This record gives sequence, C-alpha cells and structure tokens, in this order.
Amino acid sequence: MKIAVYGKGGIGKSTTSCNISIALARRGKRVLQIGCDPKHDSTFTLTGFLIPTIIDTLQSKDYHYEDVWPEDVIYKGYGGVDCVEAGGPPAGAGCGGYVVGETVKLLKELNAFYEYDIILFDVLGDVVCGGFAAPLNYADYCIIITDNGFDALFAANRIAASVREKARTHPLRLAGLVGNRTSKRDLIDKYVEACPMPVLEVLPLIEDIRVSRVKGKTLFEMVESQPSLNYVCEFYLNIADQILSQPEGIVPREVPDRELFSLLSDFYLNPIEKRELNQENLLDFTII
Repeated sequence: MKIAVYGKGGIGKSTTSCNISIALARRGKRVLQIGCDPKHDSTFTLTGFLIPTIIDTLQSKDYHYEDVWPEDVIYKGYGGVDCVEAGGPPAGAGCGGYVVGETVKLLKELNAFYEYDIILFDVLGDVVCGGFAAPLNYADYCIIITDNGFDALFAANRIAASVREKARTHPLRLAGLVGNRTSKRDLIDKYVEACPMPVLEVLPLIEDIRVSRVKGKTLFEMVESQPSLNYVCEFYLNIADQILSQPEGIVPREVPDRELFSLLSDFYLNPIEKRELNQENLLDFTII
C-alpha cells in the first residue's frame, strides 16, 4: 500500500507522517517513509538527523545507478521504519516531480520499492503543481493534514482537486482528513459538510506534539520517558488501523474557490449569528 500525505506548509505533516509510520510498524508492517521536500527533514524525528538525499547521492555517483547501494540511501529509523529523503532541485531550477521520479526509479533499481508493506510519501506543503503532485501517481491513498483554520482548509480543498484530477487516470482515492493540533473542529466540520470526505482523526491541541519535532523524537519514542503521553499515541494507532482496513476512500469533489472563500469567511465574519445559534441551542436544552 502506498500513501501520499499532503497539507498546508507548516501544518505538521512530517510530525504526523512519522508517527503514523511508527504506528503502522507497531501493527507489524514493514514501512518506508519517503520525504519529498527540498528541506529533506521529513524523517528527522525518526532518525534524529538530516539523512543524505537521493539526489545528492546520485550526483556524487555521476548518476551511475549501478554504483548506489541500498545502505547509501535507506536509513533505519526509530521503531524499525526505513527512511529515504528524495531531496530537491537547486532553488529556482529544476522540478520536484523529476526528483520524486528519480527516487522511485532508484528504489526500483535497488529492488527496494516493492519490499515494503507500506510506503508513505510525505510531500512538500500545499504546492499542487504537476511536479509535487507526482507522488499521487504512485499512491493508493491520499491523506490530507489540516487544522481548524481558514488557510489550511483552503489548501486542503486544492489538494482534493488534485486527487480528483489524478483519480481520472490512476487508482487513487482520498482516505480522508486528519486534523492536527486543534482545540476545535467546527470549521473542519463546516468544510466537510460542503465537501464530503471522511475525517480519520482530530488530534487535540497538545504542546508535546510540537515539542517532539524540536526534540527530534516521535511521540512513540517520547513515551519511553514520559508514559503519560501514551494516550497521544492512540490517536496515531487509530489512523493506522483505519488505513490498514483498506477503506474504500473517495474521489472528492472540491468546492469552487470563490464559494469556499465565502463559506469560510462567513464563519469568521458572522460571529453574532453563531452566538445566537448557541443561545438557541442552550435554550432548547434548558426547556427539555
């Protein structure tokens, strides 16, 4: 099974991806996580350092694939998760899709691409150009990471459009949304009402999730010294279980940009209506 994780830049895709990868490994699966970002820091919390990238390794070998060995590009991370960083082209030059393609090509040359139960692509931000949409060409499922905010949901809608487009020619489905570090989900629910899709999980606003990134550790590793965080790992295990159930998934029908802008903006611009609605609900409850 191949999974592509997308979402707005800075939303916590890599932190979420690493924890999902370990959760899948805890369920007995052999997992490879491929970072598809020029920053090459997707697997940082799994390995504890910035591993060499595929593109840098190929350049050092003058693109002689026969001179590259699996141990040159595949690194063992925490929990038995194998890690690869695709890297990226120089700033202002090249295409990220080319780098992803070269990564898959090399892993196939090394007979590694089909040796895993799960391959998870962690993809750069909310860029949905042809290049960084390339992992969708290989994926069975897409997962979108969001929060309860305007920008993240606007990006999620664009990603949903990319999934719909790719699903025309590829066996790709959207597994659903994952809300990350949010104290509320009202705006998420409003978006899902307009653009129906599964919500796999909504992680509460837990500071240790952010801190784990700074420490270079996953929540699963932090639990070893902080058992009180064990409940956080259950969120990721729940996501893993839903993925392993091989859900039917959907081909989303995104909301037109102007309609979505109006929908999300009204939510912020009409707080009085929201308060009145809440008061009415409270009154109904009191009468009952």
